[in-house]
Order: sequence, then structure tokens, then C-alpha cells
Amino acid sequence: MFFKNIIGQNELKQSLIQSVKDGYIPHARLINGPEGVGKIALALAYARYLSCTNRGEDDACGVCPSCIKYNKLSHPDLHFVFPIIKVDKKKKEVCDDYMPEWREFVLQNPYFNLPAWLAFIKAENSQGMIYAKESDEIIRKLNLKAYESEYKIMIVWLPEKMHEVCANKLLKMIEEPPEKTVFLLVSENPDRVIVTIRSRTQNLPVPPISKEDMREAIAGLTALNGQTPEEEALLNWVHLANGNYVKAEELLKNGEEIRQNLELFISIMRNCWTKNIKNMKAEAENFASLGRERQKAFLAYAQNLIRENFFFRLHLPEINYLNKEESAFSQNFSPYVNENNVIGLMDELAMAERHVESNVNPKMIFFDLSMKIAILIKK
Repeated sequence: MFFKNIIGQNELKQSLIQSVKDGYIPHARLINGPEGVGKIALALAYARYLSCTNRGEDDACGVCPSCIKYNKLSHPDLHFVFPIIKVDKKKKEVCDDYMPEWREFVLQNPYFNLPAWLAFIKAENSQGMIYAKESDEIIRKLNLKAYESEYKIMIVWLPEKMHEVCANKLLKMIEEPPEKTVFLLVSENPDRVIVTIRSRTQNLPVPPISKEDMREAIAGLTALNGQTPEEEALLNWVHLANGNYVKAEELLKNGEEIRQNLELFISIMRNCWTKNIKNMKAEAENFASLGRERQKAFLAYAQNLIRENFFFRLHLPEINYLNKEESAFSQNFSPYVNENNVIGLMDELAMAERHVESNVNPKMIFFDLSMKIAILIKK
């Protein structure tokens, strides 16, 4: 990944490049922001530029020995930590055990989210974690001398997924790392990173991708797919993506999943309105058959749709992010999402998502959620 390949974020790119030119290399950065804005891409481009032996004015050279190794993410002084699934039978316990899959996955597309990574390693029913044992691997690697580069770089994707034991064991290493060691912590929920780690890092917030840059990116993506959308459709995709390139790709490639989520949402709301207990139980079975990440993705989708329906009533299209099918449904549904129940509905859906994360029985979660929605929706 080069700086030139990153969608937008021009100010941040120039800031990172200038910091290297000025010799200002913080030992730990917390690169944080919402999904799909290019955080891991920025971390990779910064790491490459830092390691490049023939840096250009605006990017790494791309031809030095360091850059050639970065092309395959195989530089010996570049290390990765990311959420994994422990598989004792296959002796997969630390991130290095997944390194071939990780390199393949990241090289395919540096704009991704946790569900996509877990699906890639066929672990959709698990949640992914950076286990306690990983701290020993990190400390061991960073206490070694650099092999080729001036810097040893440790990129930690989603530090909020660290086991508490792992996070606490890394405190001293992050606060006082070996000389010429750089930590790049890439987070989507920095508030969930333990405070003692956050306090030891320099905060680098990454904003959503601008509309202009997103329009250019989506136009390029549709061209690759052999599509030539009209300007109105293109701008609608930009609006729905809302600065998230992962979402933009999902809108273009995964329309079927979005449609399925909408159908499930509509079915739930109809059952709740009519208090059809039999159908509620049937939908609970359907919900339980989904993988855990799909369950969480649906509940996140449902929360977003409730929010959108609340604002739909205000007739402010600039703050609404509904596709045509969702808008058609919301014409009739939005009056039932109001000041009396919107917070309650959001809270119950968020609670259900947390219960899924805690491995509570999904049938119980879904049926209980349906009963509570049945009460709230009539307020």
C-alpha cells in the first residue's frame, strides 16, 4: 500500500509524510476512526514510507529492497497483530499461525472490516480476539534487533479486541519500547481500548472520506465492474456510503444481504405489531441459524434502520441514508418510530447485540427482543 493508493485523506497523508521528513516519529500512534475510512491503509503506507531506503517527496519509492518486501507484506521488521480464532487442534494460537491468510486477505483489499476477515478464515460464528498469549510474542519480537530496516514496526489492528491480560502485559512495552520501535494501533472503537494504553499513544483521528473522493472511488469501482451508472445513481451511492468505502463496496456488491436484512426486519416488525407469537418463534429459529457475525450485522442494521425511520418523519433527506426499498417501507413504518419509543427500541437492539457478543442463546435473544419491541412499537 502506497499513500497514492489511499482514497482521499490528503491532509493526513501529507502530515504523516512531513513528520517522517522532520524526523518526528512517535513511538506509538492510535490511528482511529469509523469503519471504511482507510485506517489500515494509512498505517501500511506510513510503515512502508518509514522503512523505504529511497523515499520520494510524496511516497515510498516502490523499488528499493524494503518496498519490494512490502509488496508482499513480508518485510522482516514489519509485524502484525489482529483478532484470530484459537484452534487448538490445528495449533493456531497466535497471529503468526494465520499470517499467510492475513497477507493474502490484506493484499486483496486494504479496506475491510472484522466480519469480512472472519469470513475469510471461515470463522463467521466466532468473534475474534487478540489472545493473552500474543503479548509474549509481541515482546519477544520487539526485543530482537531490527533485521534490515531502521525501524521495527508493529501494526495492531483492532486493539479493542485485546484480551485484558494481553493489554496489561504490553503497557510497559508501549510506554518504553526498544529504540527505533513504532507501534501503530488501528482502532474503530478507541473508547474500548484500555485507558492505560490510550494514554501512552499519540491520537490520530481519521475522518470519513469526503463526498468528492468517494464519488471518484465509486466511479472507478463501477467502471471495473463494467457499469456506467447515471450521475443521480452515483451520487445516491455516495450519500448512502456516508464516508465509508467498505459500505460503498457492500452497496455495490452485497445488495442481496442488505435485501435479506430488510426482509427480516420487516417480518419482525409485522410480527411484533400483530403480536404473532407463533411467527416470532419461527423467526427466532431463523435468526439462530445465522452465523454470529451475521446476527450482529443484522442487529446493527436494525439499529440504523430505526434511526433512519425516526429522521424520515422530519423530511430531511440530507440526513437520511435509505435506499429505494427501505424508503418505500419507511413511508408506512416511520410513524411508529417516535419520541416515545425510539430510545427504547435502540437500547433493546443494542442490548441484543451485546448478548450475541456474550454468546447468549440466540433463540432466547431474538424472542425476548421481539416481545419487547411488540410493547415499544405501540407507544
